[in-house]
Amino acid sequence: MHKISMLGAGFIGMFYTKTIQRSRSKDVVSMVYNRTPENAKTFAETYNIPRWTGDMDEAINDPETDVVVVALPNHQHKEAIIKAAQAGKAVLCTKPLARTGKEAKEILDAVEKAGVFHGYLEDLVYTPKTLKALDFVRKGALGRILWARSRETHPGPHAPWFFDKELAGGGALVDMGCHCAEICRSFIGKDIRPVEAMGHLDTMVHPIAAEDFSIGLVRFENGAIAQIESNWTFRGGMDLRDEISGTEGTIWLNHWLRTGFEVFTTAGTKGYVSEKSEAEIGWLFPVGNEEDGLGYIEMFNDMFDAIDEKRKPVEDFYDGYVINCILDAIYKSGETGKWEPVEIEDWRGGKHEKVKTTKDYDDEHILIKDEIMPDGKHKFIIQHKETGRVSEIVK
Repeated sequence: MHKISMLGAGFIGMFYTKTIQRSRSKDVVSMVYNRTPENAKTFAETYNIPRWTGDMDEAINDPETDVVVVALPNHQHKEAIIKAAQAGKAVLCTKPLARTGKEAKEILDAVEKAGVFHGYLEDLVYTPKTLKALDFVRKGALGRILWARSRETHPGPHAPWFFDKELAGGGALVDMGCHCAEICRSFIGKDIRPVEAMGHLDTMVHPIAAEDFSIGLVRFENGAIAQIESNWTFRGGMDLRDEISGTEGTIWLNHWLRTGFEVFTTAGTKGYVSEKSEAEIGWLFPVGNEEDGLGYIEMFNDMFDAIDEKRKPVEDFYDGYVINCILDAIYKSGETGKWEPVEIEDWRGGKHEKVKTTKDYDDEHILIKDEIMPDGKHKFIIQHKETGRVSEIVK
């Protein structure tokens, strides 16, 4: 059983607390911190948390808790994590780990120096659909992964600090591109180094200094490409989609819209429909269990099981550090208009060469493509191994 100090009583703190304190859970939130004491008190009363405070140090050093969960704005992550590490407590942090790769490395160094457990709360790699899709990929159902695309878009975040470039470290890219980058990295292979990135960033709708629209391409050492789409300009709710393409197959995932639960109403729902939903009449797309649909349940199961089993979780602060380095490269590319290197000072993965998948048609020819034509005949497009001549055989 773990007792948690929850740092943050806002939107993400609410989701985390509801997940941890779900039916019959043995782990509990025992202390909640918010810089506004009245908000902490209200949160504690709502979720039956015995203690609350407006003092971060008091929450972290609570003698009855053994885990600190950081659910705070981006600019407060470093301070909170370093204090938790100094207190000798296991620390879990929401995404992104930091505002920059440099800041993320300082956080990583602090927890590793202290020798405390650290978990990166990247929930979207823990969704039921994603876990099943990753299992297919690991078993080779898609062959060699060539391309992964992840998209997260909605009309904009729920709190003012997200729109402050200094506090957040950027705009839509650092807010949601961190999700997309780690999803792509998980499918391509976290052992494979991201080497360079190209980004296009713009401010298209909101009157802010940061970007509200971003697209990034990341090339990995083995030749695979990640396509990262994140913006605050999408209307119609929250669009969470992933596509993975390999030499032997493809996976399409839709996590939020068109999930199989669709409602039409002229009377309205008289309340909340789902995260970032913009309407309560007409066609609506609710989500049956948001904590499960967003991966929070399996994420916290992995984190607490990992603590008990004295192992690394699927996602730790090193993963958060790599993601911040990727985002740094996309931001820099957005300024220069060129491919920029992903600078990872401390790479702990492997070394991979770019490979090409070839199949022999016969001793003299390589098979380029085969397909069944409309007339039922089988066409083979082949290349001679010595001359390079391309031809076809129809059977």
